[in-house]
Amino acid sequence: MSPMLLALPVFAPLAGVGMVLLLSRRGAGSAGAPPRIARAVGWGVTVVVLVASMVLLTSALDGDIATLRLGGWPSGIAIVLVADVLGALMMAVTSLLVLLSLVFAAATGEDDGHFVALALVLSTGVYGAMLTGDLFSLFVFVEVMLVPSYVLLIRSGGRRRLAAGQRYVSVNLLASTLFLAGVGLLYGVTGTVDLGELAGAARNPAAALATAVVLLALGIKAAIVPLHSWLPSSYAVAGPAVVVLFSGLLTKVGVYALFRIYAVVFDGDRRWLWIFLVLGLLTMVVGVLAALGERSVRSVLTFHMVSQIGYMLLGLGLFTTAGLAAGIFFLVQYVLVKAALLMCAGAIEVRHGTDELRLLGGIGRTEPVLAGAFGISALALVGVPPLSGFVAKLKLVQAAVAEHQYAAVAAVAVVSLLTLVSMLKLWNAIFTQPEPQPESQPVTRPGAGPSTEATIMVVPSRSGPILPPAGAIASRPLLLAPAVVLAGVAVSLGLAAEPLLVVCERAADGLVDVGTYVEAVTSP
Repeated sequence: MSPMLLALPVFAPLAGVGMVLLLSRRGAGSAGAPPRIARAVGWGVTVVVLVASMVLLTSALDGDIATLRLGGWPSGIAIVLVADVLGALMMAVTSLLVLLSLVFAAATGEDDGHFVALALVLSTGVYGAMLTGDLFSLFVFVEVMLVPSYVLLIRSGGRRRLAAGQRYVSVNLLASTLFLAGVGLLYGVTGTVDLGELAGAARNPAAALATAVVLLALGIKAAIVPLHSWLPSSYAVAGPAVVVLFSGLLTKVGVYALFRIYAVVFDGDRRWLWIFLVLGLLTMVVGVLAALGERSVRSVLTFHMVSQIGYMLLGLGLFTTAGLAAGIFFLVQYVLVKAALLMCAGAIEVRHGTDELRLLGGIGRTEPVLAGAFGISALALVGVPPLSGFVAKLKLVQAAVAEHQYAAVAAVAVVSLLTLVSMLKLWNAIFTQPEPQPESQPVTRPGAGPSTEATIMVVPSRSGPILPPAGAIASRPLLLAPAVVLAGVAVSLGLAAEPLLVVCERAADGLVDVGTYVEAVTSP
């Protein structure tokens, strides 16, 4: 396998951005919709990355960890890209999410203007963060994610959205400053930022403290309690497709980096694992309790996003092969399940003009496919057998019992029960309670989110081309198709979990014993 395949996920999206911008200029000539061929470029590039990810994952499972030093520079100087099982798996999952998010954006009418270009730049940062083998490049790729995410968040305007964007940028700039300071301190202590050369460096107290600063910054970006408040306030006002894109990418890069850096630099030092266990339990409980009090579909789901991050931290806090494998399995299935739920919420917003629970009702009779996709995904989030969430939580509980972490077992049970309560609250309000009396209110512009001040009436298309012009809502089948696909994945990963569990165990082995990864990063 050619090592140049590693460069494809980083450079192909950037090439796609150039093509999209060029085609936009040559298209309709307005600042709005890019031509439909630009949409095809975004989809095509993401499919290429998805295929490349699967090839890299297959190769890593066979024991061949691909490594590429950009520019041919020696170790310690070159930007190193490396794809082990964990990195390739996460890149495959995120590229699948990007693809379905682009399809959903086309269905909701959000991919007007430069949406596709911004999404491709964002995905470049995500793929680079999954592949990079040094901390400074990780910082750069995370910052590559930040700029387009800010533009995507505020692009439709509105006072609330601008205020949320300012909060989002302020928090992330603080985290980025801490990240860079930690990297600088670590370089000052060790003389390197290469992850291979930093293996076990935390045995030095000064290096451990510097790395702790990096982990703190990543904790902010991962929205770990008590550093989480920026996420619900920002995601609650983003466009429907934008929040789907964000849900599987931004915080998950932070979680991935926490797993990777602690495994390599701290070498899984068990003295500090209690911190991750405590933060995981706190994040689970605070997130689910906050979700119970919310009154809109989006806000309930975004607080659950915080809560579910706690489960992943439990896997890291256990730091056994079983615990890490369970945490990675949970991360993979959760990215897809949460995206499905947010797609259902987005479909409700664009078809009914609101996601406020008091204004919804009776949708189960008119939207049975939507109800089915939401119901399956909600049960997967709760962890009802035989869906993917049940397998993930069962494996976490088994790993916790093996380590005598009974508080974690109790927390999983209680938080799962509270998650069920909040999902039943959404189900009843959206699908089973009587439809409220219609009010003479304008319908929120699709894609603008609930906070946008300007409103227009847009009638969903029931005929014509499969893909509508940018800025228009697609027909019902295309609007629901991505959520239905992901709901099907939740069922498949529950009924046939063994192949993914094997992959996750291999990824966990690579974290428990980082020797192969370190050798790949440092080899000439």
